[in-house]
Amino acid sequence: MHTVAVLALDQVIPFDLSTPIEVFTRTRLPDGRPGYQVRVCAERPEIDAGAFTLRAPWGLDGLRGADTIIVPGTATPEVPPTAEVRDALRAAAVDGTRIASICAGTFPLAATGLLDGLRATTHWIAAGLLAATHPEVDVDPGVLYVDNGQILTSAGAAAGLDLCLHMIRRDYGSAVAADAARLSVMPLEREGGQAQFIVHDHPPTPQGSALDPLLVWLQDNLGRELTLADIAAHARVSTRTLIRRFSEQTGTTPLQWLHRARVRQAQHLLETTHHSVERIAAQVGFGSPTAFRDRFKRTTGVSPHTYRRTFGRHPSVTRDPRHRQGRGVATSR
Repeated sequence: MHTVAVLALDQVIPFDLSTPIEVFTRTRLPDGRPGYQVRVCAERPEIDAGAFTLRAPWGLDGLRGADTIIVPGTATPEVPPTAEVRDALRAAAVDGTRIASICAGTFPLAATGLLDGLRATTHWIAAGLLAATHPEVDVDPGVLYVDNGQILTSAGAAAGLDLCLHMIRRDYGSAVAADAARLSVMPLEREGGQAQFIVHDHPPTPQGSALDPLLVWLQDNLGRELTLADIAAHARVSTRTLIRRFSEQTGTTPLQWLHRARVRQAQHLLETTHHSVERIAAQVGFGSPTAFRDRFKRTTGVSPHTYRRTFGRHPSVTRDPRHRQGRGVATSR
């Protein structure tokens, strides 16, 4: 089983700490088995979490042997971690452990030197401080998360959920990630390159976004050949207005959203059916198998056949998530 170690530092932000614990402990594989074992680790037996004191069942030794380490943010990002914490994270990196930070957890991760020369993100309000404190890190304040392969970072608050779902998708495929997203009442379509904060001209509808009815319609019509004009006509707005609203409320364009939704549906079909690649290409609305293969590889980093071999639900397939440290699908904007 894949082991996730969550490192609780002094002044840990409770939301950032609880996010990976909840998401990973609730993840179930298609046969009902848990996908992850979660350890909460700390440098000392008791940790100040602001509103309460946390007693961690594991010390820093709990980081050893973990497949993934999560570093949640703290309320004092300007305070560097101790030498013991830095050494433990560096040793884990040398062992090939995947390490991810949530929100201001990027700061202690940067203090280890593991982010030197890499693109990284954090909560937008702390991005300037991160860039000033660690100039060797390429700070991108405008994305939800960045996946560099072994090292991942996320922005604040709900972006930590996005990152956790992204890692589940990397480990077990989109169907398992979709189930985890439903349990978290989160959409699976928020990509890492999406903007951290969204501007609305007016308050969103009770469903969460003024675009919700249109997004549902798009999801139900992935197999149709849709143009920007078709989408605008269904929404009863001009194409210019449609593009503006998509940018404000999803951080992307209508056609980019549609392409990602089609690829996500194709992932599900590759995992759960024996349909040919050509049939799946038609089912999800691509004009030709060649266009489908090109878009799929650009989005996921692998071909449809390779994806099916890795994630297809066949008894003969055995997967070890620890040994899939390839780049994620959402590193670029």
